[in-house]
Amino acid sequence: MNRFINIINRILSSMCVVLCSVLVICIVWQVCSRYVLNTPSTYTDEMARFLFIWVGLIGAAYALGQKKHLAIDLLATKLEASPSKQNVLNLCINIVGVVFTLSIMCYGGMRLVQDTIANGQISPVIGIQMGIVYLAIPISGIFMLIYLVRDILENFKQFSH
Repeated sequence: MNRFINIINRILSSMCVVLCSVLVICIVWQVCSRYVLNTPSTYTDEMARFLFIWVGLIGAAYALGQKKHLAIDLLATKLEASPSKQNVLNLCINIVGVVFTLSIMCYGGMRLVQDTIANGQISPVIGIQMGIVYLAIPISGIFMLIYLVRDILENFKQFSH
């Protein structure tokens, strides 16, 4: 399992680096074309918006896998939870995460992609299917789901100790 997670970590981190690099190039070109050449590039403007969506969602999946995501530990602090109670709380949080990820990110995201492609919606400037842009939602959801299942398995391992 750890080897599989390490491969996913490398894939997601590489995707984030590539997407961020292309995003920076688009933004730099947009600024140069607008202020130096006085002819703003509409292609890079739209591409930057789409890349920002992908970076945000893929980055969120990677952050979840690294356990660096936003965590509100108010409940655990208020409960002054023992390690076993903390493990139960983490298990409940992970289960809620799985339900959200399956229903909203994976199922809802795929429905959005299918509906968008079925309706033939394309981006106005670049001319790509908007379903490709929205595909970031279910893809990041699948990666989040893998990480959440890993965390649930870790929770169950801690119960046996």
